Amino acid sequence: MGVVVKLSGPRDPSASLAPLVALVEEDMAHVNRIILDRARSHVDLIPELARHLIDSGGKRLRPMLTLAAAKMCGYAGDGHVRLAASVEFMHTATLLHDDVVDESSLRRGKIAARLLWGNEASVLVGDYLLGQAFKMMVDVGSLGALRILADAAAIIAEGEVMQLATANNTETTEDDYLAVIDAKTAALFAAASEVGAVIAERPKSEAAALRSYGRNLGLAFQLVDDALDYSGEQSTLGKSVGDDFRDGKITLPVVLSYRRGNQDARAFWERTVKEGEIGEDDLDKAIDLIAQHNALADTMERARHYGAIARDALAIFPDDEIKSALLEAIEFSIDRPF
Repeated sequence: MGVVVKLSGPRDPSASLAPLVALVEEDMAHVNRIILDRARSHVDLIPELARHLIDSGGKRLRPMLTLAAAKMCGYAGDGHVRLAASVEFMHTATLLHDDVVDESSLRRGKIAARLLWGNEASVLVGDYLLGQAFKMMVDVGSLGALRILADAAAIIAEGEVMQLATANNTETTEDDYLAVIDAKTAALFAAASEVGAVIAERPKSEAAALRSYGRNLGLAFQLVDDALDYSGEQSTLGKSVGDDFRDGKITLPVVLSYRRGNQDARAFWERTVKEGEIGEDDLDKAIDLIAQHNALADTMERARHYGAIARDALAIFPDDEIKSALLEAIEFSIDRPF
């Protein structure tokens, strides 16, 4: 029978995010007001559906990165607040679209919007939020920031298509998987961090450093997310444990377990993930196989590797409370139980 594997130690991972939360608290209050204002529409369904997801919580890590990066770079205006709201709208839109593609039933512990309002409404409201995000970017007036976030939007869409191509494909390599999460997740982390330097008109070296920080933080974040699907608890995850397994997603724990398994193990993955023939006890079997082949431990080791690169990327910035908070955010992303 499968067992739940604890990925984090005794340290409370939420404490690692506390410095960043405190640092941008005032700006985040402005971001949240903008989000609620921009989710309004004379079409009643749009704010109703959007508020369902917006009010369900979430860590809001991506917009906090924009705010902290701008603060670290000495930005004195208010454009970073609107860019942070844009980043959150982009993320929310991708969640709405993802849940339709993945046929998800839960999102952040609540019933997925698609089950309440339908797939069509979820996709269209996601498109509306993307439109609002780009309107806010235009309002800020930074062509550089607009270009970075527009590029990220295109890359994220490419990542989603790439993930469709790897779904149910047991021949997926680790490089294939990394290419998917680099586009699907890391691109927005990278853009969210980089625009903080761009709007502050800092040197290209600082923008590149923040982009590297965000990208590698995003890679670590997604690796942990994929490990948690086979090791977490539904009460803390806010989604069903094993969703990736049931959806036929080829994540790194599966890639490693398949590559390292014997003929019987590979036959199991081909039957369940490739063919979609999943029995009542197959999730437990999958968790057992992943544990046997050290796939979770090695996935977490990869996450720590990218976390270290993110840490090194900030070395060019002076040591202060902002840099310290961004470094702590790396620890949170790797140690978190959700």
